[in-house]
Amino acid sequence: MNNFPIFWYKEFNEAITDKLILISKTDWDAFETSWDFQKSPLLTQDAVSLHQAYNSWSNEALTRFNQLKSNEEELNRIFINLYGLQDELTPEEDDKEVSVRKADQLRDIKAFLSYFIGCVFGRYSLDQDGLVYAGGDWDDSKYTTFKPNKENIILLTDRQYFDDDRDIIVRLKEFLTKTFDPKTLTENMDFIAQTLEPKKFERGTSAEDIIRTYFLNDFYKDHAKIYQKRPIYWEFNSGRNKGFKALMYLHRYNTEQLPMVRHYLHELQPAMNDLIEVDQNLLSQETTASAKSKYRKAIATLNKQMNEIMKYDQILDHLSQSPIDLDLDDGVLVNHDKLQQGEKLLSKL
Repeated sequence: MNNFPIFWYKEFNEAITDKLILISKTDWDAFETSWDFQKSPLLTQDAVSLHQAYNSWSNEALTRFNQLKSNEEELNRIFINLYGLQDELTPEEDDKEVSVRKADQLRDIKAFLSYFIGCVFGRYSLDQDGLVYAGGDWDDSKYTTFKPNKENIILLTDRQYFDDDRDIIVRLKEFLTKTFDPKTLTENMDFIAQTLEPKKFERGTSAEDIIRTYFLNDFYKDHAKIYQKRPIYWEFNSGRNKGFKALMYLHRYNTEQLPMVRHYLHELQPAMNDLIEVDQNLLSQETTASAKSKYRKAIATLNKQMNEIMKYDQILDHLSQSPIDLDLDDGVLVNHDKLQQGEKLLSKL
């Protein structure tokens, strides 16, 4: 029995298999869908800038990848020699067969932005590793460095209307100054934008506009995909003109949520009206056809958004009249439908 291959494998290769398990677990735990996720791996690198942090993370991930590949090939070699398969098999593995991931700049920056959103809502904290809040009693003392949004709402807009925690770019800038050297803020914003939309960035689109557009158009889609259409952040969505979009964290929902969302909508409306007036004044001062066309288009878009918001307000008003309790044990699908009561309140799963 002692010469039986399986027992020989267990006895002499336990160290290698333990290394494989540890490396694979370390890789898996770097992503927030792991139960043992601690924090964004870009915040474990002791770096002064986001770019520097990504480079350090990339090197760490490559080292882990190469180590796992080497260990797996060593096991292959042992089995090939053990069973005399040298003429039929080779121990080498293609990179695509290795079960851990190399760094991927786009994926990892999007994951960093997802972690940022988690901190905005208090799911995560810069002062404590791991999952900090997923229901139950809220403990404000767990958030010192970066405070979550009090009302469990963050607006997604195509322009900046507010200079406080209602605006996602304001919050992102604050987050970046807390996580990296404040002097590298512009560099960090540029690095994120260049990663998300390299061609637009090269053509001169501002970093803020690129990042704002990502949150407005694509963040929720990415989030729903990562969480396999069971998102923990839900997106309020007034319609195709994107007059009103906002995120909330499901685990912080209470029956006052919809009236609060409606309050945010009411704050946005006069800000949009003010912007229409600004654009109309600029239009009247322009002399070139291209500039006039630009402002006319902007005003037309704002008017469409305002009309959409007024209809959306009626939906919010109607649903706010009968506050809905959600039970997290019922799951995302049931609660997502339950909150909307047949209305088009949220983006689709």
